[in-house]
Amino acid sequence: MINQQELYSRHIALTEVGKTGQAKISQAKVLVVGAGVLGCPILLYLTAAGVGTIGFMDDDVVSESNLQRQILYDIQSLGMLKVKVAHRKLQTLNPDCHLIPIAKRLTRENASEITRNYDVVVDATDNLLSRYIIDDACQENNKPFVYGSICEFEGQVSVFNYQGGPGYRNLFPYHEKIKDFQQPLGVLGAIPGIIGSIQASETLKIILGHSTLSGKLLLINLLKGTFKTIRII
Repeated sequence: MINQQELYSRHIALTEVGKTGQAKISQAKVLVVGAGVLGCPILLYLTAAGVGTIGFMDDDVVSESNLQRQILYDIQSLGMLKVKVAHRKLQTLNPDCHLIPIAKRLTRENASEITRNYDVVVDATDNLLSRYIIDDACQENNKPFVYGSICEFEGQVSVFNYQGGPGYRNLFPYHEKIKDFQQPLGVLGAIPGIIGSIQASETLKIILGHSTLSGKLLLINLLKGTFKTIRII
């Protein structure tokens, strides 16, 4: 049996969290769309933080090329469903969390029904079209959407549809060329750890009711060593 007082002692010691905030975290329901490159650090930190219910979606299996940056998986996981492996490992990290592995992709047909069951939706996808699907479902169900994206040495983070703030489409209007967009394959292995950790932090701040990146876009470039925040108008 886990000693929750000890497990969450570093959270409880924070004035901005405390016992009341940790209780909010334990009652929260978060959906993570994607259990790959960004999903791994997001899921690890949300589980360790004690988020009460965590749903996570992915229909992919673990491949060798994933191991360079997807830190939930190892050689023994090759060929296995990511959500199945993630579920097993996350359970050992914090058995108090209710983990819901969903071995399917988020689509226009299922997005609204699935997202309405959660308090916060976190984007851990690797394609543009999925983000518009997430945005539309979150707009429909009035759910905050924690966005993250990586490419090579760079990453972005924002929070959409939160307390009257802008949505994803306000920053990136949809156009037909998006259907044919191909994400560059190269990525520095450490960048998803940074972006995913910030996404987890933004998720926890939403749960706790603290100021977030809503209305702002955080831009990170590890090659140049720069962090810049721009306002979304």
